[in-house]
Amino acid sequence: MSTSGSSRSRRMMAAVVLGTALSAFGADRAAAEGSLRDIGRYCTSCWRNARVPFDSWGDCTQEVFTRLLERVPTSRWDLALRVDGEERREFLRAIDTVKKRVQRTRRYSDGVDGAADPRTEGAERLAELRETVFHAAEQHLSARQQRILRLTLEGHSVHEIAEQLALPVERISDEKYKAVRKLRQELASRE
Repeated sequence: MSTSGSSRSRRMMAAVVLGTALSAFGADRAAAEGSLRDIGRYCTSCWRNARVPFDSWGDCTQEVFTRLLERVPTSRWDLALRVDGEERREFLRAIDTVKKRVQRTRRYSDGVDGAADPRTEGAERLAELRETVFHAAEQHLSARQQRILRLTLEGHSVHEIAEQLALPVERISDEKYKAVRKLRQELASRE
């Protein structure tokens, strides 16, 4: 299928999902549109914060709406953003599931794309840069900072790293900042 055909197909599916949601709301169409708009905005903020590729935001939001249609009565969607209850838990669960799927896909596909033809100029340059960074890290960073840097480059968030190392998020963020600052200074002095 061509790119424009694929894009058209996604827009049509999004229209179907939103149409289904709107029709399920019944008589109070204004409230329904407000809830849909608010949920969409919340999703957009989540995708931005999770560093989901921009071109995937619409599909991800559509998937959240689909999950909500399956699990939460549309008459209670307004509670998903307001009250700490089952509706909100389902909404957050849907966002988290979609976000993690996209991050996993991106993490694994990046490795596959890079391994497909390691002779490409971009892959070689990236490999050289990583080697330079890791070599400088071995010489100038603590073992913990090296591990934090490696996990960061593998795509793990500060929260995930904190869980893995059983340290507070603030500590991981501080160590990461110090490590990056040290490496920048070291690499800048080499130029």
